[in-house]
Amino acid sequence: MRQIALPLTSASDSPPRIVVGAANATAIDALADPAKWPFHTAILVGPPRSGKSLLAGWFAQGGQGDAIDDADRIEEDALFHRWNRAQESGRPLLIVAAHAPGTEGWRIRLPDLASRLGAALLLEIGEPDDEMLVALLEVHAEMRGLVLDQSATQYLVGRCERSHLGIERLVAAIDRLSLERKQAPTMAIWRDALIETKGGDSTGD
Repeated sequence: MRQIALPLTSASDSPPRIVVGAANATAIDALADPAKWPFHTAILVGPPRSGKSLLAGWFAQGGQGDAIDDADRIEEDALFHRWNRAQESGRPLLIVAAHAPGTEGWRIRLPDLASRLGAALLLEIGEPDDEMLVALLEVHAEMRGLVLDQSATQYLVGRCERSHLGIERLVAAIDRLSLERKQAPTMAIWRDALIETKGGDSTGD
């Protein structure tokens, strides 16, 4: 499991990082080589808190091209104009959205825009596997100054919500409970954080 440090402006002393694993490695490799994109355009989609916006910032600030975040929330005419501009200039355009165009989550009314986005390279971030869940736990804990040893990560990964957002919420809950109880994370805190973030019993896998 590897990470990439993103040279982005951050209020924290440590720069934001992206854990690279099976869920996102293909997308990240494609972002590093935009010359191969059809029509100079790629669409990056993925689940909440999976690093889409961070990757868009990394791509744009690295000078590789332009990026549009939350593209499924902007006016279709404006998005169509940006696509046309990318064709005229030859400058790569990364379009970031929660869902792929043409799916239930992102219906497109303009037929011309729908056909053009359908020809772009679709990059999808998936949900993390076990190895990536461990790495995400470690990164989020480190960012909050929490110490979670191997026994903690093994216990938590076997019981947590298996998503990028779920891991972020779990570590935030552990951090808050530790502060409230004025103690380092313990088994009791892990269990209570799991119950809080999963909304149920933490004993099952």
